[in-house]
Amino acid sequence: MRKVRIIEHISLDGVIQAPGGPDEDRNGDFDHGGWAMPHFDPAVGDAIDAAHGDAFDLLLGRCTYDIFAGYWPDQTGPMADSLNAASKFVATHRPDSLGWGPVEDLGLDLVAGVRRVKARDGPDLIVWGSSTLTPMLLAEGLADEVLLLVFPVLLGKGKRFFSDSAAPCELALFSTKAASSGVLMNTYRPVGSLRTGTVGGAVE
Repeated sequence: MRKVRIIEHISLDGVIQAPGGPDEDRNGDFDHGGWAMPHFDPAVGDAIDAAHGDAFDLLLGRCTYDIFAGYWPDQTGPMADSLNAASKFVATHRPDSLGWGPVEDLGLDLVAGVRRVKARDGPDLIVWGSSTLTPMLLAEGLADEVLLLVFPVLLGKGKRFFSDSAAPCELALFSTKAASSGVLMNTYRPVGSLRTGTVGGAVE
């Protein structure tokens, strides 16, 4: 069974919306697009390359798919080649309008669709953005790894990775590195249900 790896550019207050450019995603009158780019450096790129691995497919929400489809087909270079060649599995109610391929919709039952795709032979599945899809992946135990690229900025508003719909759970820190630009590259792996406890008392 192949793994699902979530990769997110995230601010200190949890926003993941439009890290790459001013017009990437203006939903909700978001006007801070491109907030990650001043802090991007080679170490961050190396961490992304390592998370992608030698080959990968993409697991995306519809908004992120549309953003990628409007940008990557017109780009060149190793990253563009990898993203354009990857199979894309998309959460969407409009499968007939998926033009950036190879592509397949996940169907009406997203959990079943992800389980079906994950069980197939093939490379690992990379999730970018997709703020409505990632909480489901964590809640259903379908995410195997989460790489958070934590940028030293506060945005105040925007789509968040850890939304109110996120199910309580625990993640173990697998590795961490700091880029000279101040970006923290933290890799987590889900380990189960949330535990609670009291000061000086036992953990339950």
